[in-house]
Amino acid sequence: MLTLTCPYCGVAAEETELAPGGEAHLTRHGPGSTDAEFEGYLFARQNPRGVLFERWRHAYGCGKWFLAARDSVTLQVFGTYPAQSKAPPDDLVAAIRAARPGWTPPDRVEAAPAGRVGDDYAANPTPARDVLP
Repeated sequence: MLTLTCPYCGVAAEETELAPGGEAHLTRHGPGSTDAEFEGYLFARQNPRGVLFERWRHAYGCGKWFLAARDSVTLQVFGTYPAQSKAPPDDLVAAIRAARPGWTPPDRVEAAPAGRVGDDYAANPTPARDVLP
């Protein structure tokens, strides 16, 4: 079972006490953006295999949103940090690098990179979204 420690109240909560909020550190697109940028923000996600940054809400605790870094394959949790952070803290990045030699943090995370290419999107497009009948 996935256990995350809320950085606000300090409680180590199991995933049944938490509500997932999706990928963290997305580039948000709203009014004034192109249709493709807005569609990418709403629907496209990288879903990488390996280190992943996510949003979580301590639903049955303090109720606050926070961010977590974990491995999507092994469920190893590297740490949690406040939701207002623009990027993962340096000590968390160092912990990930120690556990996963050769890993580098993303410069910027986008839901749908320009031209719809990315870690996994170009190799594994979603037919329901990409092919119109």
